[in-house]
Amino acid sequence: MINYLKKLFTKRITPRFFVLAFDTILVLMSSLIAYYFHYGIVGFVPLVQTPALISVLILVIVTWFTFIIFKTYLGVLRFSVFSDIIRIVIALTVSYSITYFTLFIFELLGVIESFSQTVFWGAYVVNTMLMSLSRVVVKEFYDSIHLTRDKMTSVMIYGTKEGGMALSKAIRTDKNSKFEIRGFITDDENMIGKKLMGVNVYANDENVFGNIISLRVEKVIISTHKMESKETPEFLDKLLNHNISLLVATPLSEWNGNAPAASNLKEVQIEDLLPRNPISVNLREIAQHIEGKRVLVTGAAGSIGSEIVRQVAAFNPFKIILVDQAETPLHDMYLEIQREWINLEAKIVVADISNEKRMRQVFETSKPHYVFHAAAYKHVPMMEANVSESIQNNVLGTKIIADLAVEFRAAKFVMVSTDKAVNPSNVMGCSKRISEIYVQSYAKFLEHTGAKTTQFITTRFGNVLGSNGSVVPLFREQIKNGGPVTVTHPEIIRYFMTISEACQLVLEAGSMGNGGEIYIFDMGKPVKIVDLAKKMILLSGAKNVKIEYTGLRHGEKLYEELLNNAENTTKTHHEKIMIANVRDYDYNIVKKEIDELIKLSFEFDEMLIVGKMKDIVPEFQSLNSKFEALDVVKV
Repeated sequence: MINYLKKLFTKRITPRFFVLAFDTILVLMSSLIAYYFHYGIVGFVPLVQTPALISVLILVIVTWFTFIIFKTYLGVLRFSVFSDIIRIVIALTVSYSITYFTLFIFELLGVIESFSQTVFWGAYVVNTMLMSLSRVVVKEFYDSIHLTRDKMTSVMIYGTKEGGMALSKAIRTDKNSKFEIRGFITDDENMIGKKLMGVNVYANDENVFGNIISLRVEKVIISTHKMESKETPEFLDKLLNHNISLLVATPLSEWNGNAPAASNLKEVQIEDLLPRNPISVNLREIAQHIEGKRVLVTGAAGSIGSEIVRQVAAFNPFKIILVDQAETPLHDMYLEIQREWINLEAKIVVADISNEKRMRQVFETSKPHYVFHAAAYKHVPMMEANVSESIQNNVLGTKIIADLAVEFRAAKFVMVSTDKAVNPSNVMGCSKRISEIYVQSYAKFLEHTGAKTTQFITTRFGNVLGSNGSVVPLFREQIKNGGPVTVTHPEIIRYFMTISEACQLVLEAGSMGNGGEIYIFDMGKPVKIVDLAKKMILLSGAKNVKIEYTGLRHGEKLYEELLNNAENTTKTHHEKIMIANVRDYDYNIVKKEIDELIKLSFEFDEMLIVGKMKDIVPEFQSLNSKFEALDVVKV
């Protein structure tokens, strides 16, 4: 019998005519009940008399038409929601009011005898209760036989304000929801101990985990409002340590109302657990600089470059020129632009930035107002083993793009650098520092000679979560494969920022720069890589994934710096962006030294090349590398 009912309630929808007929029967039943309560058993005697039958007949006909007009029969009974009950109440109120005035006129005309208003309005109350109750009963019966507890996921919602309440209502009204809300967690003292949506509200204190365990809660859903709170990451860490899975709701403004509630929830990402405040930028200021301009982005297919492209595209540039060597990712980026910004003119250039003739052709044809230079080789161990390529791409490529920006009178040149350029310990970091020196000295030279046409701005930040080559994609893949997760050293720490945040700050720094500045970003608190690995393992829900220490790689530091020891900073109007006060370099000397370095790179003698790099950047001290021998000789 139960199996039959399950099939009935899951595979069939009651025909509309049946629902309409059932509601009409409820109208008759309401009249009978009202007569019975008013007159008792003898009340059925006057009911069968002609005037009373006419009254009931008129009521049935009017309500029947009203049900059709208000479409009370169209809803699927087992998925009824509060709005269906409201529709029923309105339909019955209209139908009984029309019937009342009709009967009143008939009475004045002598068509029928006087009728009992007590019985009439009593029938209205009973009718409303019966129809509303029928929807509730069918829905609850369906839930009891179909949505069995072994198929439901017990959840608690963190947040009791508008976001949390809207989230809970969306889950409750979702006909396909597999979540059973067992309670709320709150930081609001006024809400502790109360009930919301029929469940208890618990304090976010030392007892909350006991409550979660006793209620057998499997997941905690965090409202969007709570995810923006400063204290949230610490609480989420505690939940993870208690093996509680976490879900975060997308902003309610972005919810797809026709989709299941679960599709508007996502797993908490490692980015959400970074110990820092969210970053905001002056979008209006950025838009004023980019709107209607021609913008060239090198490295446009990379993780940083592609995000710069997306954010620039949102500010309505006249044209955007995408330059990269990677054919397939560049094509994917082009397709994304065509899909998301159909009116934006985009030019795709497959080219090597160290090819001066090719890049000259690009500048001649596009004449960019803005240049965002994100192209670079960035993998530390790979550049340690490929020194010539590091110089030819990172140094020569930067020099070519910078020189062309000036020649073709670009308004701004914004270079993406790295914290590894500070007191560099590897070839990659030193190549970026040399690029910084060239751009900075060139800017000062142009300013002093009065030939300033281009503002050169350098942005320097740490590791970007989720970017190509970062530890996050590597850890995800290792966890997916069952481990081990490889960490080079138990004490190694890094600064982290999301791709979106880093690129927002690059655009902000580009809009505020006057030329020659090196901007550094507030990266928040440094994070131990081993702690990052542990959190990612917990977030994945994977079991028995071990962490393995592999030892520091060539040129790798235990920690990175954003400033040289001899440097300090100047504040800007943005609390997250500061200007590094670095020593000035003579452009003519720098150009001569860099030209010699570039020439050496084509001789492919690694020791000679690195020796020259150390001459240009005296603070370059190699770590865990064969080039340490050059430092010994130098001492």
